[in-house]
Amino acid sequence: MYKLVNPIKAVAVGALCINSFFLLQSCTDAKTAENSDSMPFCLTDTLMSQLSLDTVRMKTVQNELKLSGKITFNEDKIAKVYPLVGGNVEDLKVELGDYVQKGQVLAVIRSGEIAEFENQLISAQSNQIIAQKNLDVAEDMFQSGLNSEKDVVTARKDLQKAESELNRIQEILNLYGVGKKSIYTVKAPISGFVVEKNINENMHFRSDNMDNLFTISNVEEVWTVANVFESDIAKVKLGLEACVTTLSYPDVVFTGKVDKIFNALDPESRVMKIRIKMQNKDFKLKPDMFANVTIRYQEDKQMLQIPAEDLIFDKNKNYVMLYNAKCDIETREIQVYKVAGGRAYIQSGLKEGERIFSRNKLLVYDALND
Repeated sequence: MYKLVNPIKAVAVGALCINSFFLLQSCTDAKTAENSDSMPFCLTDTLMSQLSLDTVRMKTVQNELKLSGKITFNEDKIAKVYPLVGGNVEDLKVELGDYVQKGQVLAVIRSGEIAEFENQLISAQSNQIIAQKNLDVAEDMFQSGLNSEKDVVTARKDLQKAESELNRIQEILNLYGVGKKSIYTVKAPISGFVVEKNINENMHFRSDNMDNLFTISNVEEVWTVANVFESDIAKVKLGLEACVTTLSYPDVVFTGKVDKIFNALDPESRVMKIRIKMQNKDFKLKPDMFANVTIRYQEDKQMLQIPAEDLIFDKNKNYVMLYNAKCDIETREIQVYKVAGGRAYIQSGLKEGERIFSRNKLLVYDALND
């Protein structure tokens, strides 16, 4: 025989049981959380092996100056080739952009004016022979007492003049490669690239109305000419290190040093020019390329410095992970003065000698701050 239970009373008892369960669970969770908060975060040996540390040091502030410029020829290593005489281009051996060796034939020219040089050579050879015979006669007559020593000295000077003129003509003919049949060859005076060409095959030209035939430049060393605004002139000094990048090779950094400062302002652009000498062994840098230039210089102050890669930027603030011991790690907010040349200069938040995490620092930051 079953007793009837009051439904309202049954609901009340059930609710009381549920509340008691959640109250007990809440107390258990709170106790667990309290125990967890009381336990410090410690680095394991395995995690420690994946991390590296940097030491905060006091250093002179290195700053950067961003400039624009362009690549130019090294004008000390340019040779312009002019024609010796007028004539007709019979054979053109090179094209614009070709690399040539010193002494290599650039063009073969046929010219009627070559006959004049040949006549000068014949005349000089004849004068040298006559002067030599006159000297021999003068010396014989002096030995016989038929003339004076002055006559011998005069004859010797005449021979020296004749030999000098003959050598001059021969040097000209050798230099310009003058041969027979009114042909002479134009040769490269230096090794380098043909950067200018003003003649074509079968072209006729006159020596008195002709610019240079070729321009050859050795581009193993080039210049970067950069523009410095008036407000930045005091920051630029001779010998400062410069880093150059180009549109063609944005990921390649070319280095050089400031070797000349042009102490004059352009009246229109209000900029001063500086020159940076750079090695170009692989010929990547081409004259007239646009260049982005970064000049590094020192400020007259010292500040705490760390590698810029050690910074953690989160929630619009800069942090570092400070290491004191395996179980004593701190997330430290810092104020950064500036970042330049891969270095961060610290205005506040750190002390000299403190150690901060570098490699895999985000592993520690996420473990402490998530």
